[in-house]
Amino acid sequence: MRPIVTVFATSPDRGRGLARDMPVRWALEEAGQPYDVRLCSFEALKQPEHLRLQPFGQIPTYEDGEVALFESGAIVLHIAERHAGLLPRDVPGRARAVAWIFAALSTVEPPIVERAMASLTERDTSWYAARMPLLDARVHTRLQQLANRLGDAEWLDGAFSAGDLMMISVLRRLGGSGIIEAYPNLGLYVARGESRPAFARAFEAQLAVFRAASAG
Repeated sequence: MRPIVTVFATSPDRGRGLARDMPVRWALEEAGQPYDVRLCSFEALKQPEHLRLQPFGQIPTYEDGEVALFESGAIVLHIAERHAGLLPRDVPGRARAVAWIFAALSTVEPPIVERAMASLTERDTSWYAARMPLLDARVHTRLQQLANRLGDAEWLDGAFSAGDLMMISVLRRLGGSGIIEAYPNLGLYVARGESRPAFARAFEAQLAVFRAASAG
């Protein structure tokens, strides 16, 4: 039985590869693991059948035999633990890679998402102009810290791992903002991730869903 991943039937990111199923697809491609997708409308996400898998009415979910998971980070970690190539074999390296998954989602992503949401939902408010510099500063603080840690290295901790996969997925959310360009090593880091064949396959698979929905 092939794993089944739920994805948006019509993705709000308009084919940019930012929907939350993208890192899951990427991890499966890195692992050489075929998978199937279940397309979900926004209405379907709120139905009991989906809520049994994802209590918050979001995507993705992951089903593989007796395993049913939600949250992209948990799913990526599960895939990495089951298949070679996404976690180091030594215990210390493996633990650090897992730490980077958590760092991406718990430390780096929150200010990026908060800034993006403010840009979408608060632009017409009286406080928007005053609030955005504060949000930008929070993002820059995290990016500077990450850039300092990465330095001239190719990946965060030795060879490419699930930690890099998740961190690059988070940093891609800044595309088009002009912010990542202030950190050349992070820009190159993201580009290296995007140049991986597994990323290209995952991106094309997600884009195909958007194209099919647009054509329909």
